[in-house]
Amino acid sequence: MVSPNPSTPGGRPGAAPASAPTTTIPDVVIRLAGNSQDGIQSIGGFLARLAGRSDQEVMTYMTIPATISGGPSIFQVRMGSGEILSAGDQADFLVAFYQHSYESHIGALRPGGVLIYDSDNVKPNLDDRRFTFVPIAITSATVEAVGGTGKDKGKNMFVLGLIARIFDLDQPKLQALIKERIGGRGDEAVRNAMLAFDAGYAHPVENLLGHLYRFARAASTPPSATPSRPAVTMDGNTAMVYGLLAAGVRYGAAYPITPWSSIMELLRTELTKYGGLFIQAEDEIAAVSHAIGFAFAGHLSVTGSSGPGISLKQEALGWAGMAELPLICINVQRGGPSTGMPTSVEQSDLLQGLYGSHGDSPRVVLAPQNVEDCFYIALEAARIAKEFSTPVIILTDQALATRIEAFEEPDLKALVREPKLDLSPKPADYKPYPLDAQTRHATPGSRMLGGKYPTVSGLEHDEFGHPSGSPVVHAKMNARRRDKIKRVATTLSVPEVYGDQKGDVLVVGWGSTYGPIREAVNQLRKTDQGPSVGHLHLRHISPLPPGLEQIFANYRRIVVVEINDEGLYGYGQLATVLRGAFANPAIKSVCKTDGLTYKVREVVAGIQKHLSA
Repeated sequence: MVSPNPSTPGGRPGAAPASAPTTTIPDVVIRLAGNSQDGIQSIGGFLARLAGRSDQEVMTYMTIPATISGGPSIFQVRMGSGEILSAGDQADFLVAFYQHSYESHIGALRPGGVLIYDSDNVKPNLDDRRFTFVPIAITSATVEAVGGTGKDKGKNMFVLGLIARIFDLDQPKLQALIKERIGGRGDEAVRNAMLAFDAGYAHPVENLLGHLYRFARAASTPPSATPSRPAVTMDGNTAMVYGLLAAGVRYGAAYPITPWSSIMELLRTELTKYGGLFIQAEDEIAAVSHAIGFAFAGHLSVTGSSGPGISLKQEALGWAGMAELPLICINVQRGGPSTGMPTSVEQSDLLQGLYGSHGDSPRVVLAPQNVEDCFYIALEAARIAKEFSTPVIILTDQALATRIEAFEEPDLKALVREPKLDLSPKPADYKPYPLDAQTRHATPGSRMLGGKYPTVSGLEHDEFGHPSGSPVVHAKMNARRRDKIKRVATTLSVPEVYGDQKGDVLVVGWGSTYGPIREAVNQLRKTDQGPSVGHLHLRHISPLPPGLEQIFANYRRIVVVEINDEGLYGYGQLATVLRGAFANPAIKSVCKTDGLTYKVREVVAGIQKHLSA
C-alpha cells in the first residue's frame, strides 16, 4: 500500500523536497467524493479502463443518489499489479470536492493516507495528524484552464489529470480513452475535456505531496507459457449483455428500473445488429408477456428488472413454468422492500426468486460471483433454459451491475452459439409434456405428421398439452416439473472448496460477496495458529449442486455470509435454504442490510464471532 511521506510534520501542506522521490506500490485505493453532477463516475471509469488496458487488476465501487436531482456520490477505484478481489476496506487517497465530501468520507481514509481537497470549497481540520493534507484549488484551476462555465463540467477531467500525474499513469493512453469516450459529444466537448485534463496533469503536485507513485509491474510471462488473451474492462451489466448475445439470445422485452436499466438499453441497441428485437413495454407485466411470446414462438428470450418489477412478473413467470418455456429472467437486486434504496446493494430477493410464484413452481436460480462471471452465468442460464425448456432466474445485484473489473477476454470463437429455430416435423406420437422423457413444445409452424396439434396453456394439462382437471394428471405433472429441475443438478459439478478442505469453519457465499469473503479467508489463514478455514461460493442456488452435504460434514461450523436480514429466526435467506435442505445445525449466518458491500474486516469479524461462540 501507499506510504506517503508528508512534506511537513503532521501531514500539513508545506514546501516539498527539491527532488521528489518515486515510490513503487503494488496497489492503491482511491476514493473520489463529490456530487453526481461532477462526473465522479467518469473519473473512476477512465481509471478503471486504463488499468484494464495496462495489464493491471482493477475493481471499483460506487454510490449514487436515488433522487433525480442528484446529490452526494462517491466512486472508489482499487487498481494495481497483484490480485484484487475487493474494492478495498479503506482508501489510501481521498479526493474531496466539497465540505460535505470531506466530512462524510474522511473516516474512510486510512491513517497515513492522503487527502486531496478542493481548497476553493473545503476547509479540513489540519490539526488531524493522521493524514497528509494536499490543498489544490480545483475549481479555480479548472475555470482558468477551460474558461467560462467550465468549472461545472471540467473539474472531473482536471482531477483525472492530477491523479495521472501522481501515479505516473500512461498519459497518452488516458488521453486516447477520453477522446474515445467523449468524442460523440462533439469537438468542443473533447477540447474542453483535454484542456482540463492537461491542466491537472501539469499541476505541480510533487511540490505539495512530496511523492510520485508508480505501480509495480506484474512479472512477464515465461516464454514457455501459453500467452493469455487480452483483457477487457467493463461493468457487470455490460458483461451480462454480451453473455446473452454469445449464448444466442436475440429477443426480449422489459421496462426500465434502477439498476437493471443499462442492460435493457444495451440490449435495445445490440440485438438489432444480430437480426433480433428488444421491446421496451408499457409496464413489467406486458414486458414479461412479450418475452414469453418470443419463447412460445421457439426462441430463447430474456426479460429482467429489479425486485419491485420482478414482483409484478410473478404471475406470468408461473405461466412460463407451467408451459415449460425457455426464458431467462434477470433480477438486478437492490435495497428493499418497496422502492427501498434503489441505488444501494442487497441480496434480499433470493427467496422471491425461489418461491415468488403461486403454487408449486420449482425454478432454476443462478447467481454470478463477479463481473467476469456475469458473462459466463448468462451462458449457463441459456444452456439450462434450452436443454430443460424452463425459465431460469439470474440473481445479480447493484454492486455487480455498476462495478468495473478487468478480466481475460472470453474465447468467443469457442463460446458463441448461433440461434436456430427448430421447425422440424414432429412424429405422430409427439407429446410436448411426456411423463417419461424430456422434450419441449413444438414451434408454431412445425408440421405434425400425425395431424394432431398440441396446445400450450397455463392451465394444468396432459402430456399433449390439452387442459385437464384430473387430480391424477395434476399430481403427475407436478412431479414431472419438480423432477425436471432436480435433473438439472445431475449436470452440475461438485463445487470446489478454496483453502482448507476440512477444519474449523467453511465460509459460504453467493453473488457479489465473493471477493470480500475470499480476502477474509486469506487473512485468517495467514494468521499464526489461526483457524483452518475454507471458502465455497455457490453459483447454482436452485437446484443446489451435488456434494454439499459431504463437504459440510468436513467442518465444525458453516458460516453463510450474505447481504440481507437475519429474519425472524436469526438466519439469512441462503442460510435458511441450506438449513432446510440439510438440517445441519452447524449452519450459521453473517448478515447486514446497510446497503453497502461487505468490507473484508466485517467478514473477518463475523467469522471470528462464530468461531468464539
